Amino acid sequence: METANNHELATFAGGCFWCMVKPFDEYPGIEKIVSGYTGGKTENPTYEEVCSGQTGHTEAVQITFNPAVFSYERLLEIFWVQIDPTDAGGQFFDRGVSYRPVIFYHNEKQKQLAEKSKIALNESNRFSRPIMVSIEPAQTFYPAEEYHQDFYRKNPERYNSYQTGSGRADFIQKYWGDKHGKI
Repeated sequence: METANNHELATFAGGCFWCMVKPFDEYPGIEKIVSGYTGGKTENPTYEEVCSGQTGHTEAVQITFNPAVFSYERLLEIFWVQIDPTDAGGQFFDRGVSYRPVIFYHNEKQKQLAEKSKIALNESNRFSRPIMVSIEPAQTFYPAEEYHQDFYRKNPERYNSYQTGSGRADFIQKYWGDKHGKI
């Protein structure tokens, strides 16, 4: 989907949305990152409703980017490095539908690029289990409550503790080493 000024949207779910903002932040061409909820049936859900698992929503980040400066392919590379792509049931110690990994595509080109990157990662044999990330059409995106936005900046100690305590940091280090966003 194109927005004003030839910017596009990209939407990724990779478990707790707190951990999905920082990896994309501060690159030239990334205009905005919003934490929120998508893929469910409830309008304007709250964090508590989404966490209950009753709304069908998934925690996600929606990124506004300039594809002339920062490509969708590069966004996909960063996404894959932030998650356990073999776990469809959640991410790290966050379990259930609200934490499942998903690439929500906004147009046919994004869908094709997402599918191509998923196949490439699967064929790389980096993981001993198959890649289980869902690729689905983007749906209505609801921004999360303000206290969830830019959480890593507002609460760096809690963010770092969560990143480490959840097992995400060790997983990224084990499978990607110092690449952290580079496949």
